[in-house]
This record gives sequence, C-alpha cells and structure tokens, in this order.
Amino acid sequence: MHVAEDVFDEPVQPDRLASYLRKSGHFMIVALADGVVVGQCAAVIHRHPDKVSELYIDEVGVAPAFQRQGIARKMLDAMFAIGREQGCEEAWVGTEPDNAAARALYETRAEPHGPAEEFVMYVYKL
Repeated sequence: MHVAEDVFDEPVQPDRLASYLRKSGHFMIVALADGVVVGQCAAVIHRHPDKVSELYIDEVGVAPAFQRQGIARKMLDAMFAIGREQGCEEAWVGTEPDNAAARALYETRAEPHGPAEEFVMYVYKL
C-alpha cells in the first residue's frame, strides 16, 4: 500500500484491489522504486462470442517524478505479452484527446494498425 502520488486516480482501497486481482482475466503490473509503487498498468481480458479475445488496457499511471523514463512503455509492453499469453489477438486503450503524454506513448505502440481511431464514450453512474 505504499503508492506514490498520482499513480492512480484515487487512493487505492485494499478490498477493491483484492477483488480486482481475484477476478480471472484481470491483470496489474506495477513499477517499484525503493518499495514504493511509482507506476501501474491495469488490464482486463474481454472475451466475445463473435470476435477474438482482446486485452483492454484500463489504466496506465506513473508518478510525475518517474515519468519520461520509459516506465509506462515497459509496463505496456509487458501487459501486451500477458495478453498474448492469455490468447488475446488484439489490445486496445483509450485516453482523453488532450492527454498528450498518453497519446504519445500509445502512438509509439500503435503499429501495425496505425494511428488512433475515432471513439465516442458514454459514462453512466450506476
């Protein structure tokens, strides 16, 4: 539970973390520095009855002091490897249009499918 600021959007709740990690098809990679989590990449496998399995990259976060050191790229590549090991044929990730750092990271990994696709997302409070 030693997590640097701004790695996650909100403080990590131990019960939520345990529930997340217990679920089949949920994965999390963390980057550590001196026993403190300074980066995280979370993903979920989506299995469909009519399409190939895909790995949805849910979140990527790195503490500001550790950004631009290749941590996010390494975590993303490691998560892609997990997706392949789990039988996924595709992976996808989304971000806000104005998140230049995330877009730069994701665009370096976009081959062979090319640049970002247009996407509209609706969020519902349940």
